[in-house]
Amino acid sequence: MNIGQATVESAQQQQEQQTEARPLRALVIGYGSPIRGDDALGPLVADRLQEHFGKQPQLSAQPRAQTETPTGAVEVQARHILTAELVDDLARTERVIFVDAAIDTPPGQVRRRRLSPDRTALSTMAHFHDPRELLAWCEALYQRAPEAWLVSGGGAEWGYACYALSETAQQALEPMIAEVMSLIDPT
Repeated sequence: MNIGQATVESAQQQQEQQTEARPLRALVIGYGSPIRGDDALGPLVADRLQEHFGKQPQLSAQPRAQTETPTGAVEVQARHILTAELVDDLARTERVIFVDAAIDTPPGQVRRRRLSPDRTALSTMAHFHDPRELLAWCEALYQRAPEAWLVSGGGAEWGYACYALSETAQQALEPMIAEVMSLIDPT
């Protein structure tokens, strides 16, 4: 390897590191169980958003579907559950939008609410975390937390081994996407 080649490779590595470390304008995290009927609303919204941004939808531990928009970078993640590892992602974004199904919202309806860090929003830690708890961890570890929102859609069917949305939850899918898009680009 000659010096010129090493310099080019070093510059490429630096550019990759800067891209990975670049702050995000918005992070969308759709979460829920794809085998619990309407609980799949969050990941399905994330999949649709990934398709909208020209990415392949996927549900895995660390999907990275980052897209440049006129207002900045947007990353969409589809997850089964919220885990502690998300705190690092929260620390590098200006705004996070959590997307989930809700049992306390009338079936088929959509609700949007602002979230704040809440140290008392403790979870079992063995299964999942509350978004407000993750925000509190972010604030404690990084001395900041992003602006945070929860977009939820009311579901009706929650049974195990149910791999389809109910009709009422399907009615919430497009309005949930519209709510998320309005939060990504509020202009």
